[in-house]
This record gives sequence, structure tokens and C-alpha cells, in this order.
Amino acid sequence: MLQLHSIRSYHIGGERRALQGRPVEQRVLAQGSAPRPIDMNGDHMVGQMYVQHYRQVAPVRPWPVVLWHGGGMTGANWETTPDGRDGWLQQWLAAGFDVIVTDAMERGRSSWAPWPELYTTAPISRSLQEGWEMFRIGPAAGYASAPQARRAHPGQQFPVDAFDQFACQWVPRWTGHDEPIMAAYGQLLDQVGPCLLVGHSQGGGFALRAAAQWPDRVKAVVALEPSGAPALQGASAGLRQVPHLVVWGDFFDQHPQWQRYRATVDAYTQGLQAQGVPVTPLVLAEHGLPGHSHFPMLDRQSDAVGRLVAHWLLDSASR
Repeated sequence: MLQLHSIRSYHIGGERRALQGRPVEQRVLAQGSAPRPIDMNGDHMVGQMYVQHYRQVAPVRPWPVVLWHGGGMTGANWETTPDGRDGWLQQWLAAGFDVIVTDAMERGRSSWAPWPELYTTAPISRSLQEGWEMFRIGPAAGYASAPQARRAHPGQQFPVDAFDQFACQWVPRWTGHDEPIMAAYGQLLDQVGPCLLVGHSQGGGFALRAAAQWPDRVKAVVALEPSGAPALQGASAGLRQVPHLVVWGDFFDQHPQWQRYRATVDAYTQGLQAQGVPVTPLVLAEHGLPGHSHFPMLDRQSDAVGRLVAHWLLDSASR
């Protein structure tokens, strides 16, 4: 039986920055009211990150699992699958882990800052057409606005009927914010101490960088379909003690961009291995789990993938 000690939410990081020179606008803010002046000039908080921390009464390991989502996403990726099944959050809580879910800076409950004054560029948003192809759910020509007319990759494990529901959770993102995002992640790791770090897509690349930058705070790292990796440098003695698991889905032969992303990550992890860092590649199709999209934690076999990763974390954290 699941016994939680507490569920705590908070924001971490952020700094006060001043906005000046913005014109005062007249806007209606309340039902039935007249427009009133809105002056956004003044101090604003920028760069903060939202954190939700689930603590067990008796956790199976002293270190929490920390979950970092991908680009244009939020921590909702870990909570519930688009077709309504329990996500890895519930699965790993049931397995006895403390779990921390985050919304990275600029995403979800972390809030935005005004642009172009404080964020220097406008955000970008992802269309359903782009997501369909980029997430390796189906070919570009297989997307149609009418769900019944869509054509996925043969053997696809993503719950295609719930694709529109999945798209409801996508959020805008900004480019060029890697450094403030990493700064907030670093402050989180400072606060929670050693942890088991799991990152997906953009968050997977950040997780690899965090392990290299702060090996004293990362007991093990899982890069789930990482879209990038940091520049390879000399592995510290601390990093050589951090086990790495890199998880890949399917359909890379259908997507040249993902072939390039994967080549970047493979070069990085092979370089780590050559320096004595323990790296385990996990290609799901080679372990009896073919047909996975870019989102193995949301696919129909997500429970099976989650068990593989959880078992690896338990084993790695016992060393």
C-alpha cells in the first residue's frame, strides 16, 4: 500500500528583474467591468522552476527520482498517459521511490516572463503536424486533421487515438534558454542532494550535462531518448562513479533528424565509455519491446519500459 509522508510544491531559482518602457494598456480584466490601465513596468521574477516533491514514509532508496521533461512539455508527461493510464510517477511511487516532478523554467507552472523586454525573443509552438512526425509516431504524409484518416508507423506503440489529447498538454518554449534552465536545475540538485536523475528528450540532454557537471549530486542518470548531449570533456573521478542508462525507442530509419540527434548522443556516450564511465545503452526493440515512439513513458507498453528503468535504478543505486 502506498504510504506518502508528504506532497510538497514550491518554486526554486529565479531572480528579480526590472521592466521599463512598456506602454500602459487599457484592458478588461473582470466580467462586466470597464477597461482599466495595465502598467507592467516594474519588478518581475524570472527564471524560476516549479517543483512537486512526493515523499514516502519508507522509501526504497534514500535518494529521490528526479524527473525532467522535454522541450515544449511539462511534468504532466510523467503523471498520466494520454489514454488515461497511470504514468511513471504513479508507477514509481508504487515501487517505493520518492519522486520529484518539475516544470522547467518558462514551462507550465513555472510561468513566463514578458518578451521582448525580459525574454528577448518570442516563444515557438509546435503544430500537431510537426509533433506527429518529430515524435516518430507516423510519417509526415500520414498526418491528417481528421483523426480517423491518420496513418501511423506500422507496429506503433503510441496510443494514436489519444494523440489530440496528448497535444493538449504541449506548451510554448523559448530557444536559447539552456543556461538559465540549467541554473535552476542546479539549484534543485543543491537542495535535494544526491538523486536518481531521469530526463527525457531535451531533459535527457540536460540530465547528461548535469551528471558531468555535478557528479556528486547524481547517483545514477537515465537519458530517455535524449535529443542532445554536452561537449565531451575529460571524465572526472566522480563521473566515473555515475552509472548511465540511455534508452531508445524505434523508427529511427524513418527520421533523418533523429538519426543526427542519436549520432550526437552516441558519440558522447561512447566517449564516456572510453574514459571509464559506466554507460548502458537500452534499445527497447532489442529487449522485446519494439514499436516505441519518442515517448516510451506514454506508449502502450509504458509500464513494461518503466519496470525496466526502475529495476536498473534499483540495481545501480545499490552499488
